[in-house]
Amino acid sequence: MRYVDCAAADRRLLAAMRDCGGHPRIATAARALSRTGEHGALWLAAGLAGAAADRERRGAWLRATALVAAAHLASMGIKRAVRRPRPRLASHEPLVRAASRHSFPSSHATSAAAAAVAFGALCPAGHRIVPPLAAVMCVSRIVVGVHYPTDVAAGAALGGLTAGLGVAWMTRPLADLSAGGGRHG
Repeated sequence: MRYVDCAAADRRLLAAMRDCGGHPRIATAARALSRTGEHGALWLAAGLAGAAADRERRGAWLRATALVAAAHLASMGIKRAVRRPRPRLASHEPLVRAASRHSFPSSHATSAAAAAVAFGALCPAGHRIVPPLAAVMCVSRIVVGVHYPTDVAAGAALGGLTAGLGVAWMTRPLADLSAGGGRHG
């Protein structure tokens, strides 16, 4: 069996993806995704829009949005504990400024994956729209050069897991939540 240097593979993939950012259209799109995804803003706005548009399930949309926010906050806490420095490529400067000096896990990827799971559970159209947009958001963080691929993979896993664990709570009717914390007698 051949030994694989994961850190070297991470750097090689980062460099290859960052090279894609040399194309003006790709760079513009990646920068836009970075800005809209900062602090989960795109996903939080989408959740609030869902709550405003879907009055029947407003509570579920608000809980889904809370799951996205919780996942994002969890990623920030892990990032502060791990303190992995942002990548530096000698051949390329990052295309955007990052909000923090630490990169593991990617908070953009965390909130994007959480939104894909949470909003997808509420909206059949969400299964067609949110996951591809979330995936592009994740990849954009590597293209702009501020995350290693493992940062993005860990963030996506964290977001998906956080939202996945909360889907039952999110989709439970409000009457069930207020009657004994969801316990059935």
